[in-house]
Amino acid sequence: MSEPWNDEEDPAGENDAPAEAASSSSASEKSSGDDAPPSADQVKLALRKVKDPELNLNIIDLGLVYDIRVDGSDVDIDMTLTSPGCPAGPQIMTDIERAVKAIPGVGNVGLNLIWTPFWTPDRIEPRVRAYMGL
Repeated sequence: MSEPWNDEEDPAGENDAPAEAASSSSASEKSSGDDAPPSADQVKLALRKVKDPELNLNIIDLGLVYDIRVDGSDVDIDMTLTSPGCPAGPQIMTDIERAVKAIPGVGNVGLNLIWTPFWTPDRIEPRVRAYMGL
C-alpha cells in the first residue's frame, strides 16, 4: 500500500535515508526516533530560533555560526559574537545550548567561541543585509 510513496521519494529504491533527510527540515522536532542522532541541518534549523537580542536577528542570518559538527549525539558549534565585549554574549550562548539540547537525540553540546575570522557585517546573509540597508 505504501509502495507508490516509496517510488516517489526514492525512485532508485536504494534506501530511505535521502527521503528522510529531505523531510527532516519540516519534521525535525517531530522525529519519531528519539534515539536517532541529530543532523547538522536540524541543528541549523534550531539555531535560527536563537536571536541576538540587540539586533533582533537570528544568529544564522547574522553569520555568527561558523561551523556545526555532529558526532553521534554530540554537537559542536564554532561561533563568534559581533564583538569580544558583546554584552549579549552570555545570553546568546545560553540560548544556543537550550535550543540545541531541545532537539531529540542530542547529547553533549560544545560551544567553541572563536575570534578568527573576526565577525564583520559582510558575514550577514545578503538578503538580511539588504533589508537592513547595509
